[in-house]
Amino acid sequence: MTSATSRHSGRRVSPVFLGIVAVMVVTGWAVWTDFSASAGLAVFLFVTSAWIVSLCLHEYAHARTALHSGDISVGAKGYLTLNPLAYTHALLSIVLPVLFVIMGGIGLPGGAVFIERERIRGRWRHSLISAAGPLTNVLFAVVCTAPFWLDALDGVPDLVRFALAFLALLQVTAALLNFLPVPGLDGYGVIEPWLSYKIRRQVEPFAPYGLIAVFALLFIPEVNGAFFDGVDAILRSLGVADLDADCGREYYRFWQGENEFCAAVRDDG
Repeated sequence: MTSATSRHSGRRVSPVFLGIVAVMVVTGWAVWTDFSASAGLAVFLFVTSAWIVSLCLHEYAHARTALHSGDISVGAKGYLTLNPLAYTHALLSIVLPVLFVIMGGIGLPGGAVFIERERIRGRWRHSLISAAGPLTNVLFAVVCTAPFWLDALDGVPDLVRFALAFLALLQVTAALLNFLPVPGLDGYGVIEPWLSYKIRRQVEPFAPYGLIAVFALLFIPEVNGAFFDGVDAILRSLGVADLDADCGREYYRFWQGENEFCAAVRDDG
């Protein structure tokens, strides 16, 4: 009985996660109704809480796929509760991604659930576990952009449109970066099971530095420009105009003051 109770508690949704969802809902309502005295603060709180929710779902997808692939230890580790505080490296999975959004408006890939890979048999299962996280970001981006590509924006406040566009931008950047076949990122985890043992051993020492190398490359103007051109192209294919994402970013950074052009667009809307 104790064992069954323990397994159940290890999969019960955490109050911490429910609290974050509550913040997302309340601030989403504030953005929709323009209830807050500061539109930018409402956008900031809504996008940040929604971004944390997506990070939790990203890690949950890894853990849930691992559970069904043979690693039953993920339940005892608390990974199935959606509690961000249960991750092996909360700094990597929550704190740094949020800081990067605040500082640069880019979706930083997380990486903090420890999967006991030796419990899992089959290369396809290993690949699917790695792919599950960024696929969650893809799904989140599709949901955020649904009003755009479904042409269902009639009656939707401009501020909501801006916030959803910026949130979608974060999801697209996170998915693209995570799918890069770079050691330490999920993209490499997808292909790693198919590589020879010799290659895996040679690459293994570089895994802790893969993400650092990617962001170092993004500081190169030409690489940064090409990357965000690709992000913008994906968003446009989903019906999101550059203006919407740019204004979403401007309102998110409310401490810089309201952007006059975006405010004029919002007033005209």
